[in-house]
Amino acid sequence: MYTIAMVIFIPFLAALFIPFIYKKIPTINIGWFVLLVPLILFIGLASYISNVASGKTYINTLEWIPTYGVNFTTYLDGLSMIFGLLITGVGTLVILYSIYYLSDRESLGHFYVYLLMFMGSMLGVIFSDNLMVLYVFWELTSISSFLLIAFWSHRKQSRYGAQKSLLITVSGGVAMLAGFIMLYVMTGSFSVREIIALIGQYTDHSLFILAMILVLLGAFTKSAQFPFHIWLPDAMEAPTPVSAYLHSATMVKAGIYLVARLTPVFGGEATWFYTVSFVGIFTLFWGAFNAVRQTDLKALLAYSTISQLGLIMSLFGFGSAALNSGYSADSVIFTQATFAALFHLINHSTFKGALFMVIGIIDHNVGTRDIRRLGGLMALMPVTFTIALIGSFSMAGLPPFNGFLSKEMFFEAALNIGTIDLFEIGTWGTVIPVVAWIASVFTFVYSMIIVFQTFFGKHQPQRLDRKAHEASPGMLVAPSILAVLVVGIFFFPNVIGNYVIRPAMSAVYPVFAGKADLAPQISAWHGPTPALFMTIGVIIVGALLYIFLRYWRPVYNLLPVSWSLDSMYNATLMQMERLSTLFTRFYMTGYLRDYLAYILLFFITAVGGTLLLLGGYSFNLSDDGPISIYELMLIIVMMAAAIAILFAKSRMTAILLNGVLGYSIALFFVYFRAPDLALTQIVVETVTTALFLLCFHFLPEWTKEKSSRKSKVTKGIIAVLIGTVVTIIALAVQGNKMFDSISVYFEDAYELTGGKNIVNTILGDFRAFDTMLEVVVLFIAGIGVFTLIKLKAKKEDNDVENQ
Repeated sequence: MYTIAMVIFIPFLAALFIPFIYKKIPTINIGWFVLLVPLILFIGLASYISNVASGKTYINTLEWIPTYGVNFTTYLDGLSMIFGLLITGVGTLVILYSIYYLSDRESLGHFYVYLLMFMGSMLGVIFSDNLMVLYVFWELTSISSFLLIAFWSHRKQSRYGAQKSLLITVSGGVAMLAGFIMLYVMTGSFSVREIIALIGQYTDHSLFILAMILVLLGAFTKSAQFPFHIWLPDAMEAPTPVSAYLHSATMVKAGIYLVARLTPVFGGEATWFYTVSFVGIFTLFWGAFNAVRQTDLKALLAYSTISQLGLIMSLFGFGSAALNSGYSADSVIFTQATFAALFHLINHSTFKGALFMVIGIIDHNVGTRDIRRLGGLMALMPVTFTIALIGSFSMAGLPPFNGFLSKEMFFEAALNIGTIDLFEIGTWGTVIPVVAWIASVFTFVYSMIIVFQTFFGKHQPQRLDRKAHEASPGMLVAPSILAVLVVGIFFFPNVIGNYVIRPAMSAVYPVFAGKADLAPQISAWHGPTPALFMTIGVIIVGALLYIFLRYWRPVYNLLPVSWSLDSMYNATLMQMERLSTLFTRFYMTGYLRDYLAYILLFFITAVGGTLLLLGGYSFNLSDDGPISIYELMLIIVMMAAAIAILFAKSRMTAILLNGVLGYSIALFFVYFRAPDLALTQIVVETVTTALFLLCFHFLPEWTKEKSSRKSKVTKGIIAVLIGTVVTIIALAVQGNKMFDSISVYFEDAYELTGGKNIVNTILGDFRAFDTMLEVVVLFIAGIGVFTLIKLKAKKEDNDVENQ
């Protein structure tokens, strides 16, 4: 038995070895070796099913940053088990499919490295108990999915889709991080289990609702909920195995997982119920409505995925209401919505994964995904047609397929919302089932489009890029297994219900754990229920809409393209690029003096403004010693030298005046009875002055800069302000000692180091490592100078800079 942490690490370790294996065995498809990784992980996780079903959980902790409560803690329970089985199970089938789908000419080494990185990241998300660790893996899924979407980087649309998905999902992830930090501020813990146990004390906290909204932003962006759904259709530019894995079974389910995992934290609040329910139900409708207008099969599946994710999200919203009223007969109605969400989560991964693979087969063997060019493929691709039929009819919610069972449960949950007066839902309880039914009608229509417009009708070989033929047996294995699961789950649904979904329900409702009715018995027939009549209505109306599709489809043309969210996203991105270009051109002048001015102005604003606003400029001079006549004389000399540098007409004069400043500091050390410091300062100043004189001897004559009066005044003001701020800082630090001096640490320097020179002991013993790094820096700088000298232009190439 291995720890759950190994389940996370194994894909990453495998990804490290792929480049070496890929070079050693170029004649064998590397996918066969990669296939072993998810297969072994799936078998390993499956061995835990019986124990998890009996209520057992597995926790492993590896200390990472214990001071801040950030540890690598993995947690396996019923909820993470469902997602773990989906990630590894579907991952196994996707890799098997990719072996036959991708050409040997592709960069398979890179592809499988990215895929394993993504697999490990997703496993890290679902098994992490610590929110900070979860966030790290969360963003790793965004990065690895970016690489997978942009795998065909020579395509402009692939690069665009990858960038779009990264910008949207990472932005949501940053918002989610802020929400996690707020949860830590409230509870003092990053552990999900501890937060669930403690959160009841903090529901009235001022940060509670804000943390909830920020967490939901992360979940909604990752799971393509409206209005953040726009990245998913463009992400379909990725290879089909990526779409089948990331965008049907795994990545887009990460947001669903987060909502389910944090339902015990936020679920009892009306804000959570309304936000999750209504965003989900509208996403369900909007995705289904837009899927019908698509002419590309993959784009159609993208919008159907958006719609199905909205369905699952809304069910979790409905189910969260159970935590508001406590366990009762009424609350059980809502818990069944969560059961339906988990059930449809599994069903969706099976039929949508199969459909994505079918579309990939069509594209691979025919050369197009354009519905307008397809038709009559049933006789030419009978196995592919059968899988497409099973997947599409399941998505439409028809028997005898698993989608029918979870769709019926969805209708029942939508109807139940209006039967109980909770959160003052009022008329919204009627609107929800109506919207759910309308969305299901569109779902039926686009499911029929996949089947009938692709496989029935007239075959058009002249409009195809390749001669249509059935896929190879190897390519058909993975979608066939998923199709068998679609049918098998319909006839034996309670196997999954009792052994997989029931323990997950206990994780979503820990306060209801052990209640038998959390996992209802699933059956295909419940009698003439309202949900059944809704399904019949969907079939009748959906069939009519499909038959007369060409008559009402032009309604989509009434929606101006410029009003679409995609157009708004593109316009916003263009404006941001334009403004950033203008801003960059404003400050990137090419003059060093301007860059120094920006740095100094920022320092004045940030530090000086902070001192002014926080009152940090107060200082106390009462404990300072008197200034003697010798100190005053040295100060006057240094001031005169510093001012004289500004009026120097040659580099020689400026260097010598700068040396006066250094030697004056050495005299200060002599006066303060620190001969070792004085000696060090004299040596450093002598070497520095000599090097300056040597280097500047080879430079052109120093010509006086001609600046306008305005420029001189500006520079003078900046100089005065920076001097004032630095002086105030020095006086404030001197007069306000918050900590004891560290000088006591060096009192026993002779006994500890054997050195009588305090400077030497500090540099050579107390700060030896720091000194070593400084020497390394000087060594690197010396190599740079030596390289420049050796590569200097020959005499005949004196004008090389102007060439």
